[in-house]
Amino acid sequence: MQNNNLKYFGAALLAMFFWSFSFVWFKVAYRAYDPMTVVLIRLSLATAIMFVIAKIIGKLQSIQSGDLKWMFLLSFFEPFLYFMGESFGLKYVSPTVAAVIVATIPLFTPLAAWYFHKEKMSWANFVGLSISFVGVSLVVLDNSFKFSASPLGVTLEFLAVLSTIGYAIILKKLTHNYNGYTIISYQNLFGAFMFLPFWAIFEANKTFQTPFNQEAFMAIVKLAIFASILGFIFFTYSIRHLGINKSNMFINVMPVFVVIFSFFILGEEINAQKVVGIVIVISGLFLAQLKRKKLRATKPVEISNIEI
Repeated sequence: MQNNNLKYFGAALLAMFFWSFSFVWFKVAYRAYDPMTVVLIRLSLATAIMFVIAKIIGKLQSIQSGDLKWMFLLSFFEPFLYFMGESFGLKYVSPTVAAVIVATIPLFTPLAAWYFHKEKMSWANFVGLSISFVGVSLVVLDNSFKFSASPLGVTLEFLAVLSTIGYAIILKKLTHNYNGYTIISYQNLFGAFMFLPFWAIFEANKTFQTPFNQEAFMAIVKLAIFASILGFIFFTYSIRHLGINKSNMFINVMPVFVVIFSFFILGEEINAQKVVGIVIVISGLFLAQLKRKKLRATKPVEISNIEI
């Protein structure tokens, strides 16, 4: 059981690692292309790759008619609504600020998980999350502890937060009947079709007039492979075995990854305060997971006959 838990925790961490890169890759892609163009190319590439892989390895399942509405709702929350918030939000705020807003997801998720799936959390879990969020704040605040960001950008990023919570609730339901390859293939497909009319109206003409930019396009390819495919595969695997609350706790490490990636790729500043914040984030996350195991506050549904 201990080895299994390490495997599930590792899957959650890998998902956050790949998703953290997306904040930086979006900024690189925006040097040449607009938000909906980036998302549409990303989803189209991810859809084609996932359907081919799932078909070759025999993992592509047919969606039952009764589950189509849930699959559409899943795709509406993420990628459609999430990308609307995240991608446009990153036009107005830095990757680090966006990441800390996304890190508030674990603070809102328990209410939704309790209401829809009866998952419970102990006070120790909340203490660990609170400590972790203090560390996140140190990472994103300046030396004067002032937070300044575009209100529009912050609002859009919080839209992404709410959509992620809705996505996790629907995802938990669908993992009872479908493997990760099937879920991710169809969510990307439906999401691409949702974006298509908006792209056609607002960005199509400009896209066709934009010269090809290799650096920006390769950033989109990386978004498709690592964020839209591998990130979701690992997160689906984690949420199936750990539950919604426990998997979403790992979102608090995303700002840590984003600060590091932004430093090396975008040249953003990293100082002693941010290093201290990183240590606090990791400590709080460790406390939340350790206490949860010790107190056995919740026991996620075991689904032994479903494979990723």
